[in-house]
Amino acid sequence: MLAEDSVLLRDGLTALLTRCGHEVVAAVGDAEALLAAATGHAPDVVVTDVRMPPGLTDEGLRAAVRLRELRPGLPVLVLSQYVQRSYAAELLDSGDGSGVGYLLKDRVGHVEEFVDALGKVADGGTVVDPEVVRQLLRRRRDPLEKLTAREKEVLALVAQGRSNGAIARELVVTEAAVGKHIGNILTKLDLPPAEDSHRRVLAVLAYLRA
Repeated sequence: MLAEDSVLLRDGLTALLTRCGHEVVAAVGDAEALLAAATGHAPDVVVTDVRMPPGLTDEGLRAAVRLRELRPGLPVLVLSQYVQRSYAAELLDSGDGSGVGYLLKDRVGHVEEFVDALGKVADGGTVVDPEVVRQLLRRRRDPLEKLTAREKEVLALVAQGRSNGAIARELVVTEAAVGKHIGNILTKLDLPPAEDSHRRVLAVLAYLRA
């Protein structure tokens, strides 16, 4: 089963996989359709992009994690241009860590490399691009390393439960400046907008863990 919002890439991958002897039971363009199709078809392996409609943030990866919860051990290969660290680690840790893969599109040098990785994941193996590993390890070392001194100061006050207005008074800046700092913090901590999570709370958790 294939989930990719780009029509050209989706059709191209479908043709490629068919030519290599695989049956593509469904090819969809958004995360909701992926969840529905996986329930109806019970695929042997899922290939999904990370960013898909409607939000174009991490819908595909969150759907992959959900599928692994609903069907433990379902092989999933993420093929993306991005390392979405907030859910990549969760996917790779799901189950016993078998039957998962995360490849970066721009770093797949040959078609045979992709097809071989898909086969390994389908057979229960794990295939992860070294760049994905590097970014995950960097995040686990120090999730706050990208923040400036002022941003760390703002986050520390957020962790104390201060409102934006209270932080502005404490630091003698405008509320707009505080809002900008918080926006930068959420971006640097790789916390995109999501309906089912409170980014301010997740930022505080990252601060406390660090």
